Amino acid sequence: MAKITHARAFMVDLEPKVLRTDAIQSFKSQETIFVELRDGDGARGMGYSYTIGDGGPSVLALLRHTLLPRLMGQDADTIEAIWRDLLFCSHATAVGPIMSLALAAIDTALWDMRGVRTGLPLHRLAGGAKASVPMYTTEGGWLHISPEALAEDALAAREQGFRGSKVKIGTPTVAGDAARLGAVRDALGPEYEIMTDANQSLTAAEALRRVPMLEGLGIAWFEEPLLSDDIAGHARLQARSCVPVAVGESLYSAGQFADYIAQGACGIVQADVARVGGITPWLKIAHLAEAHNMAICPHFLMELHVSLVCAVPNAPWLEFIPQLDDVAAPMVRAGGMAIAPTAAGLGIDWDHDKLAALTSAGSAFEIKEG
Repeated sequence: MAKITHARAFMVDLEPKVLRTDAIQSFKSQETIFVELRDGDGARGMGYSYTIGDGGPSVLALLRHTLLPRLMGQDADTIEAIWRDLLFCSHATAVGPIMSLALAAIDTALWDMRGVRTGLPLHRLAGGAKASVPMYTTEGGWLHISPEALAEDALAAREQGFRGSKVKIGTPTVAGDAARLGAVRDALGPEYEIMTDANQSLTAAEALRRVPMLEGLGIAWFEEPLLSDDIAGHARLQARSCVPVAVGESLYSAGQFADYIAQGACGIVQADVARVGGITPWLKIAHLAEAHNMAICPHFLMELHVSLVCAVPNAPWLEFIPQLDDVAAPMVRAGGMAIAPTAAGLGIDWDHDKLAALTSAGSAFEIKEG
């Protein structure tokens, strides 16, 4: 039995290289919370989660005072038991973002350690459905970008091999959103996939008004049209739309996804491995979607999600938003395909010197057994 004897946590704040805006917010920075674990045999694993500008110190506080001390002495192989124990030891803080983000940093470190001990990359350890996956890009589709520039970016993306682009919507009028999407469709033709994301900005009536326009343009999905807790509203919208409604970026547990699926409130699930609490629950959500003949198209974190979407059979896309290039080797790509890492564990080649240099002052701490 390999007992966990040591944990270290710290935070690195990564600023985006381009302006990222949507209908409700700007991406200020990626507060990246890291957890490094070591067991009694000397095996190591490193995991992480993130915020988009606020809340990172709260995640670190939960790790420092509650979760990492409880982790000491536990068997690193019992990932499922550890995940449930940590959830219920502080159940009053769940379900919610802070708890899920803290759990994710630990859970991904445990899966990394398991991969290192077994010599298996994560995509094989978690299922091994495929070795690569098509990508669509979101990086040129932000809300502040003009229709003409959206089309130019999509044309450039297609030249690079991307199979699709996501365009943010949520302007004050249907005509404004139609102009953005229409410019891309006119420039790229009917074969190029266009995804669209309203970021919870619309009322039920305004979302419904956009459905005929989205259907006419052959849009791949309508992401987060309503507030994430409005399951009934999403169900009514999906019932009247041929365009799949996509949800999940703002959901924090497998149970929330189960409710959406049971009520017919979505057509695509977008579980984010950090926001649902790690790889352990993410795989449950992916298989739940598969059992209901639905695709899972996760949000953000492409360097980690590439392994997960290659682990399961019902994940047709990986979202391209680069954010770790300053602290890790770039994800391997071949044209518009992302290639699952073959190195043991998560397969992310971290630059530890840069991580050390960029660690936020006062954020690092260690917990040891005994």
